[in-house]
Amino acid sequence: MSAPPAIDSHHHFWDLDKFDYPWMGEGSPLAVTFGPDQLRPLLKKAEVEKTVIVQAASSVEETRWLLETAEKTDFVAGVVGWVDLKDPAVGDTLDDLAKSPYFKGVRHIWEGEEDPSWLLTSGALDGLREVERRGLCYDFLVRPPNLPYVPQIMREVPRLRAVIDHIGKPLIKDGVTEPWLSGMRKIASINGMRCKVSGMVTEADHRNWTAADLRPYVHHILGMFGYDRIMFGTDWPVCTLAATYEKVAATARELLSSLRPYEKEAVFGGVARDFYRLDV
Repeated sequence: MSAPPAIDSHHHFWDLDKFDYPWMGEGSPLAVTFGPDQLRPLLKKAEVEKTVIVQAASSVEETRWLLETAEKTDFVAGVVGWVDLKDPAVGDTLDDLAKSPYFKGVRHIWEGEEDPSWLLTSGALDGLREVERRGLCYDFLVRPPNLPYVPQIMREVPRLRAVIDHIGKPLIKDGVTEPWLSGMRKIASINGMRCKVSGMVTEADHRNWTAADLRPYVHHILGMFGYDRIMFGTDWPVCTLAATYEKVAATARELLSSLRPYEKEAVFGGVARDFYRLDV
């Protein structure tokens, strides 16, 4: 029996001619179009076979574009899109998007909201209940100030199938663990919560990071969540601010090299496949 394909659980495509990405900032090196043609040659070198695209714009139109892209791209297995969680008609939007077999879940750029409690206090909980009701997934894009609100949200939507993106974005560059560690411990205690081992290199020193800088954080995540609740992701092309696609993948494998073969298969494929219900 062959091993399941390696899955990149978190990357992006964007087209600056179609959508706005205000989070990039003026003059960002990321402010060019990235699509399947740019990613495809990188996958083979990194021994990645399938991927999950995650939204980068707060736009249902971008989500529809990502779904269309997935349908035309042989390596994309799923899409995490965006919906307006405060919209009273969000359930209808979710049902419409779910007509595509590639639509697996949603995400909001919560880390970008001025109020760190936004997802809990803004009225978005009603939208999360609609996501929960349909068995779709939710990606928590958070920084340490957001972490205390995640357990409160999960008490309100206890059957929500959820994952923390980018290990919760600790301050790796500064070598800081608190309050990130305490917040993540509480989140890890939530039954079924997953975590993506992704997005770390851009939280480190972009020019001078080493695997040793990331290792303590990965060690904590593995200890808190276990191999069966973490999944590999690259956060490409955001990661290109600090590393190539191939280097991000190689570093993840290095940091998790002590795992048993079946544990590696889970982290680099099985957990993402089961969580997003990917047809791979």
